[in-house]
Amino acid sequence: MPSGTPTILVGDKLPEGTFPYVPYTPQLDDHSACGIPTKFSTNDWAGKKVVLFSVPGAFTPTCHVDHLPGYLQKYEEFKGKGVDVIAVLAANDPFVMSGWARFEGLKDKIITLSDINAEWSAGLGLSLDLSHHGFGTRSARYAMIIDDLVVKYVEVEPLGTKVTVSGADAVLSALDSI
Repeated sequence: MPSGTPTILVGDKLPEGTFPYVPYTPQLDDHSACGIPTKFSTNDWAGKKVVLFSVPGAFTPTCHVDHLPGYLQKYEEFKGKGVDVIAVLAANDPFVMSGWARFEGLKDKIITLSDINAEWSAGLGLSLDLSHHGFGTRSARYAMIIDDLVVKYVEVEPLGTKVTVSGADAVLSALDSI
């Protein structure tokens, strides 16, 4: 389980977060460029419907095989339900997140945000101490639907489970009731 109890709840205003990320540009497609990290603020989501999902780490088995691909495969379904932005968050650095995005072919469909040391997630009660595996502090596996900076859905996967409540299918289903 995440460290402590999640402190972010449905109906809460999303706390501001600023994350380094490498924005997609066509120059990244040939893999000879790394891109230049810049800062992204959650304040940019004002007036937008956002799906944010978090994974413990890019390129890790469950995150890479079972979690991220569903969001990319169902991208058009999310757009059809009025979602303006899909973002994935992990405690990896922005170059790793950009590399993962390029490997997966995300282009500009899904934003990859770096929650360095899982500090923002920890502030929401949604971090994991995976030091016993040599991974340090990571973000938990969770998903949120945010509408004009207000949390409309937040679900956290119990530690050691498969992708269920934070996966693309569960979030798509939740969008129907929001």
